[in-house]
Amino acid sequence: MLDLSSFDSFLCPLISDTVAMDTVKKARAKINSVFKELKLLRVASLQGFCRMEENRIIGKGTWLDSVASRIVKRESSLGRDMSMIRTESGLGASGIPHVGSLADAVRAYGVTLALRNMGYNSETVAFADDMDGLRRVPFGMPPWLQEYLLKPVSHVPDPFGCHNSYGEHMSGMLRDALDTIGVEYKFFSGRRVYEEGMLVSEIDRILRHSSAIGRMIYETVGQDKFTRTLPYFPICKGCGRIYTANAYEYDQERLIVKYRCEGVEIKGKKLEGCGYEGEADIRKGDGKLAWKVEFAARWARLDIRFEAYGKDIADSVKVNDLVAERILGFIPPYHIRYEMFLDEYGRKISKSTGNILTPQDWLKYGTPESLLLLVYKRYAGTRRISYKTIPKLMDEVDYIEDIYFGKQKVATKTAEMRLKGLYEYIHHLKPPSQPKTHVPYNLLVELASFAPQGKVEEFLASRLLKYGYKVDEEVSRKINLAINYAQRFGRVKRGLVELSENERTAVRQLASKILEVKSPEELQHSIFELARSNGIEPQQFFRRLYEIFLGMSRGPRLGPYLFDIGKDEVLRLLEPYLRST
Repeated sequence: MLDLSSFDSFLCPLISDTVAMDTVKKARAKINSVFKELKLLRVASLQGFCRMEENRIIGKGTWLDSVASRIVKRESSLGRDMSMIRTESGLGASGIPHVGSLADAVRAYGVTLALRNMGYNSETVAFADDMDGLRRVPFGMPPWLQEYLLKPVSHVPDPFGCHNSYGEHMSGMLRDALDTIGVEYKFFSGRRVYEEGMLVSEIDRILRHSSAIGRMIYETVGQDKFTRTLPYFPICKGCGRIYTANAYEYDQERLIVKYRCEGVEIKGKKLEGCGYEGEADIRKGDGKLAWKVEFAARWARLDIRFEAYGKDIADSVKVNDLVAERILGFIPPYHIRYEMFLDEYGRKISKSTGNILTPQDWLKYGTPESLLLLVYKRYAGTRRISYKTIPKLMDEVDYIEDIYFGKQKVATKTAEMRLKGLYEYIHHLKPPSQPKTHVPYNLLVELASFAPQGKVEEFLASRLLKYGYKVDEEVSRKINLAINYAQRFGRVKRGLVELSENERTAVRQLASKILEVKSPEELQHSIFELARSNGIEPQQFFRRLYEIFLGMSRGPRLGPYLFDIGKDEVLRLLEPYLRST
């Protein structure tokens, strides 16, 4: 590129004429202007290229495809064997699993599906953390579990009496939910992995380099604990607890960790040890690695290429990445960081406080597709979930199915591709050949709310037939889910609909008209007339009424539906819009 300062320094000593000098200065200014324009054009073209890259459709247009593409590029650049690309998720075993726990495994499996769609062999590993100690008794659990605090959850009796241990019960609930929604995975129990010696070589290498790892942890996250103790938790043979034993020496020849049960401080509370001194054999299930290094050992042993994580374990992942690469010689997997689900009040979902929504509960009221859509829609950003989320997701599944089969249009090709891709992923890349019968979930819940006791299912089926819907196996399944929802939660909660002055006037007139009309057909006709007499497009007025009565933009023929719910109920729902503003 031309250096304008050298241009001046070369010419100026040779020119004494003032006019000539002015000419040079003007020429320089012109050149400078041209260079600025060229620079702006270059920046604009680069920005345009970046936007093109961002908008370029990868695979099926979802974030799963984007992540899979980045994994493939990364693995190719590393020159690693790509005959099998493994994704991993941990399965919590210390408390009742919730939708957030399930989501971790679903994300990993979604990436596996995207990799398969790109032509690569891929499988998902589900690793049950059942060697973790029971740190607290979760909400609703029997108080006798207090005597098992800090014992590995796979050593704690099952309070429900149906599994071999507490840990097996909890991870089993997650596995049952994954099986129900069709997620495929290869299962590993932490207890069995340690008892069978699968991680011996990784544990040995980590303990041989424990001093370097202790410094690494301190320099990375500021925790100095492992500068004083080994990153290994023996299970004390005296009291059976896992975190109270201090591992102070490693015998490399015998593969033995020496420890003293001195106690531990957890969340500011000191828990005394039993004083026992003993040895733990790393070839057996006598203990486990600390979380700051265990991920690294698992990744290296199982050859994991992708694992997502939540911000609550970000420090552990950061350290494990370093341990994997610097100590075990294994390039850590590709990560994405997701935000945790919160409850409807914005609080962290906690097994100990009991504000959880389990996958089993969700599936009492919603389909597997609705639960998969919750996870696959996006992974970034905090989201609040509750039972109120289910009706919306149920109708969203129908919406993207309409897009997939061309019954609905969307604004852009990119959006259309993404929604069609989501539809395929919630069906495990095996979408149905034709759309299902759609009945709005809110409508089913509303009908179930005022159906006569003992004949709820028959009542809903008869009303749907009356409104022109087909009642097939799919609709019957949705009817049962909606009845469960209505019986547990009642009507779907919704806020007030914002109305224009004309719409408010028409609604007031409808409240008067409802007392006079004699038939559903007369009421249907009256709604058209009220819209026209108030200068409102009939379609727009019907949309507003659907939002008021059902919380959605469309539904059954309104005249028959309003007659079915009764005049008193119609007036109750219209009452907030009859008050003077």
